[in-house]
Amino acid sequence: MLLCVLAALATGCGIRATSVPVDAGAAPSRVGCVLPDEHESPRAGDARSLVRVYLVCGTRVSPVEREVRMPQGRSSAQRLPVARKLLQELERQPRTLEGAAGFTTDVPDGLTVESGAEGDPDEALRLNRPPDELPSFALAQLVCTYADTAAADADDGVVLGGPAGSPSDDGDEDAAGETKAPLKRYECDAALRARPEAAETAGTQV
Repeated sequence: MLLCVLAALATGCGIRATSVPVDAGAAPSRVGCVLPDEHESPRAGDARSLVRVYLVCGTRVSPVEREVRMPQGRSSAQRLPVARKLLQELERQPRTLEGAAGFTTDVPDGLTVESGAEGDPDEALRLNRPPDELPSFALAQLVCTYADTAAADADDGVVLGGPAGSPSDDGDEDAAGETKAPLKRYECDAALRARPEAAETAGTQV
């Protein structure tokens, strides 16, 4: 027996190794909704700014940072230019790394934003479609992207409405007697970020 053991060490003793499956557990899954931090802070004098844009990832909306040429400041005069620039970013297809990480956008092409109509509060923005007719994820993207920018009010709320002159039973009449779609104020809270479908019932009428 000892000879066989010694021979096995030298020649295998006629015994062939067998493949034994080893359970190493499930293969690691790719973590989505996370981007590598590859951007550099804009240099002094560079007109680009780091902005936070909310995209759809899985069942929620999550922020990504982009370098964008943005109007500077947070005065009321910057509200519409900032809102338009951010809307352009939301309408774009996600960049390569964003798409690879699982990010998409639900904001439809052709959506536009204007200043409020006569008689609206200063912070109002009007879309060419009533907000409640947008996909719920798209509305959540808009609200969270606009919050904490010049497009929002002093408390980071976002006041949105449909186009002036659009019919609505709840609308008000402007000086010309046209019915204005109602305005609602939205906040980018944890519920809206985690459950964008909540946008369908979110907002308080202004």
